[in-house]
Amino acid sequence: MMASLQQGGAATAEAVRVRDPAAAEAFFVPFFSSLSFNVHGRNMTDPDTEADRLLQVELMDILGKSEYWQRSAGRDHVIPMHHPNAFRFLRDMVNACVLIVSDFGRYTKELASLRKDVVAPYVHVVDSFLDDNASDPFEARPTLLFFRGRTVRKAEGKIRGKLAKILKDKDGVRFEDSLATGDGIKISTDGMRLSKFYLHPAGDTPSSCRLFDAIVSHCIPVIISSRIELPFEDEIDYSEFSLFFSVEEALEPDYLLNQLRQMPKEKWVEMWSKLKNVSSHYEFQYPPQEG
Repeated sequence: MMASLQQGGAATAEAVRVRDPAAAEAFFVPFFSSLSFNVHGRNMTDPDTEADRLLQVELMDILGKSEYWQRSAGRDHVIPMHHPNAFRFLRDMVNACVLIVSDFGRYTKELASLRKDVVAPYVHVVDSFLDDNASDPFEARPTLLFFRGRTVRKAEGKIRGKLAKILKDKDGVRFEDSLATGDGIKISTDGMRLSKFYLHPAGDTPSSCRLFDAIVSHCIPVIISSRIELPFEDEIDYSEFSLFFSVEEALEPDYLLNQLRQMPKEKWVEMWSKLKNVSSHYEFQYPPQEG
């Protein structure tokens, strides 16, 4: 979106920049709060975070002087806030804006809601599986269920440790504790491409990049959440290529694995095929491709 606005954009572009603010339908605020958080104090200890705070103060000073911000109190301003800790110092000053978020797990109801905000995918970490053309994709994936990631998390992510105790060493399951290092990403890539299902429990928020890693790996996501908002839910039916279990169901011994083992091969192939067809919607690219 930023690149399109900088280029100006034709009338058919996904975003068109106008030079007259009075003609604008929305105002894109080019402050990348997730990048600021990651660069300036990701460990969230002061005084390391001071640069992040000062950038937010400077931004709000600029916006506060704008007649267009004053006119709407920011309601027609769009701010990327994709990391759950982004813009954490002055959030109460932008709670009327349209926020681009990853989910609503860390935000108060006063800040973010489906009424106004947009859920966008995480960038997938693993490479997309572009040559997934096995003659028998079901048999080409010998592992039933795969998970690789941090098992010690906060809040809802504590379920990961509980699932590890239930699922580790079970027949057909690979459940591994790891960090997103170069070698770890390579192992995750191979693991997803050799697995029928990928376990997606909550991380520090209900969503995580691993959901989108699974999608571009055509490994059917098994989403464990009692509350999750997903990107493009008004356009894409996730039930066609994903399975959903409540936290209570997932923690019931053997229930989850029994459900996966009982899925007919034909049903799995149907979901795998739909996953392949939908995975292109989770690629960030410029210029955007049609569809």
